[in-house]
Amino acid sequence: MLAVALAALDVTVVATAMPTIVSELSGVALYSWLVSIYLLAATTSTPLYGQLADNWGRKPIITFGIVLFLIASLLCSQATTMTQLIVARGLQGLGAGAVMPMTMTIIGDLFPVAERAKYQGLFGGVWGVSSIVGPALGAVILKFWNWHGIFLINIPVGIAALIMITKVYHEHNISKHRYVDVWGALLMTCGVASLMLALERHSPISAGQYWPIGLAVACFALLIPVERMVKSPFLPLDLLKRKIIGVGYLVALFGGVVQFGTSSFMPLFVQGAMGGTPTQVGLTMAPVAIGWPLGSFLSGRMILNMGYKRVLAIGMAIGVVASSLLLLLTDQTQLASIMGIVFFVGLSLGLTSTPIIIAIQNAVEWNQRGIATSLNMFSRTIGGVIGVAIMGSMLNSRLATYLSGTTLGGGHQAQDVINDLLDPTKRGGYSVELLHSVRHDLAGALNTTYILPLVASIIALILIVFAFPGGKVEKHQSEAKVS
Repeated sequence: MLAVALAALDVTVVATAMPTIVSELSGVALYSWLVSIYLLAATTSTPLYGQLADNWGRKPIITFGIVLFLIASLLCSQATTMTQLIVARGLQGLGAGAVMPMTMTIIGDLFPVAERAKYQGLFGGVWGVSSIVGPALGAVILKFWNWHGIFLINIPVGIAALIMITKVYHEHNISKHRYVDVWGALLMTCGVASLMLALERHSPISAGQYWPIGLAVACFALLIPVERMVKSPFLPLDLLKRKIIGVGYLVALFGGVVQFGTSSFMPLFVQGAMGGTPTQVGLTMAPVAIGWPLGSFLSGRMILNMGYKRVLAIGMAIGVVASSLLLLLTDQTQLASIMGIVFFVGLSLGLTSTPIIIAIQNAVEWNQRGIATSLNMFSRTIGGVIGVAIMGSMLNSRLATYLSGTTLGGGHQAQDVINDLLDPTKRGGYSVELLHSVRHDLAGALNTTYILPLVASIIALILIVFAFPGGKVEKHQSEAKVS
């Protein structure tokens, strides 16, 4: 629970501070990279950690992840340029890739399915409390200190988690094989990184986009035969053939687009398009931390009576409605309305993420639970990587159209105005008319990006209704015999 709190505090505090960080470092063009590099590192390392955990146990992997996360947090706090911060965030992602999936795997190890549902909800509550404290704490730090201090709050929480794990968590079921699929991990990392680089470009048909797309296709094409040949694959294809697991991963992937797309760009909308403050950003993002644990708590109990499929369908239907409401936001929207939408996004995520992870863990035995759980996290975060990259590209493209020199007038440069708009102390240097024009254009550009979460939630709902297997929990538990 302390490890979960570590991850939750970092995500929510950094989300609150991102507009301020981007303004101070003059890096609005690299805004999405602060999120994408973190997700890329966490995504591509997660299955590798899962395989290592099935070989060597959960404890050494989660310990390594926390230590690396803390070292990277110190580096983030010392960053003086956008490039330095992006590199340090990448290292943080490598640590986070071990922390979250290992906590979920440990829950699966310690508790049978009936209790697992209850404890998944409890751990969701930790996310909720940490996520409420995080934005408020972030706003206080930004007001009375500076953004560098944002990353230092990880240190005491991480040290406490290390002490607890070292002293009280013991495991005995360790696999005998030690093979690690390094080639599979390298191909997946290269493929995802190349794909993200291609998606970050402004134009989908630019010449500079051909080589990363080609490299991504080549890596993914090589990955399949490599995984079929190795004795202990990084990406076990036999798991993907089972509908409850394969479709579950696809639902998690599209859910990740909704989750990270909303949480990454909503702070920019509130502090930029609406002319808000870091405190208001924290208040706006807090409801997702209420809705998610509530949905997780409810779904953990509902699946025992209704089965996975019905609960997933209810949760994703709520997500479709909430995502569609994002398209109605303007620079004049009231904060209370945004908070309501964000709450239902969080409720949807809680109602969908918990049933999927329980279903997947329930369908495999110990020796594959680490990789199965990690691939679920992998699917969700790769959805976030792709979603944030596409939304960042859409945002930059629309801003380039809206914020031309003729639109701004007065010799102002678009990038400078956007960077200063994100800093409440610098807005006074511009006329009210200019700020209103830029805010309106930024709101329009962000509105365009919110089309993606809506499309992703609709696809996920279709997958749940037409492809995810129905029936009671016990039916899928009987499929748990794996070689």
